[in-house]
Amino acid sequence: MSSGNTKTMTKIKHHWELYLLVLLPVMYLIIFKYIPMVGVQIAFKDFNIIKGIWGSPWVGIKHFQLFFDSPNFKLLIKNTITISFYSLIAGFPIPIILALALNELRTGIFKKSVQMITYAPHFISTVVMVSIVMLMLSPHVGVVDRLFTFLGLPTTNFMGVPEYFKSIYVWSGVWQEMGYASIIYIAALSGVDPSLYEAARIDGASRWKKIIHIDLPSLLPITIIMLILSLGSIMGVGFEKIYLMQNSLNLSSSEVISTYVYKVGLLGANFSFSSAVGLFNSMINLVLLLIVNSIARKVSQTSLW
Repeated sequence: MSSGNTKTMTKIKHHWELYLLVLLPVMYLIIFKYIPMVGVQIAFKDFNIIKGIWGSPWVGIKHFQLFFDSPNFKLLIKNTITISFYSLIAGFPIPIILALALNELRTGIFKKSVQMITYAPHFISTVVMVSIVMLMLSPHVGVVDRLFTFLGLPTTNFMGVPEYFKSIYVWSGVWQEMGYASIIYIAALSGVDPSLYEAARIDGASRWKKIIHIDLPSLLPITIIMLILSLGSIMGVGFEKIYLMQNSLNLSSSEVISTYVYKVGLLGANFSFSSAVGLFNSMINLVLLLIVNSIARKVSQTSLW
């Protein structure tokens, strides 16, 4: 055994607890993330349950071509990208703004109360959250409808109007996640050297100038990382919430790739076709992640790798 291998084994024996701790998440990734990738090959086969994955015949890119030629292709891509970018534009800056505002608060009780109120919606389950939204927007009995009636405005079935679906989905998500998403930015601000604030105060800098010249530069690295991750999953619109909010009236605005894969693959038992659609979606996310990470590394010297 070479000296290099001997040193490695010595380090492992000496720090075996740390390696054991790392082993658990590594095993999780291998068992639940990498091994299931073997099943991706059914996207290139006419999968037959009786023949199994290995016995099913290869058909190449047949299912990808069927998806590209389907009448739903443009609608799915349009809805998925629109909702994703809408969520990013509306939801990405608000946690940063909230973190900056909380960082300026000096009153302990008020600050903790705001944090608790903004963090709490994150822990509400998706089913309950959608139920709350639907009850509030329900015609004749919902809070919003009652308010419209009180103001003399015409009542509207908001969940039945396709044009309103994206805004309802996005802004309810912003409300639910903005507090929890701000935690990482608050943590970054807590690491700022207090001497910088003291020097700025001595120089007579206002709160606004402190935010511009101290807080925002401190948040820039973590903001870039979070933006890369967000853009890298731009095609990954969540399934649960959209599916629960869907109905026959807003389907033209709410049908996205994830819900389409569920309906075609599981409900329609067309596993090869749905696997091809899901693989296409994942490859788009991967390419976007690589591109955005490369641009961020060249522009700001901050990236995932």
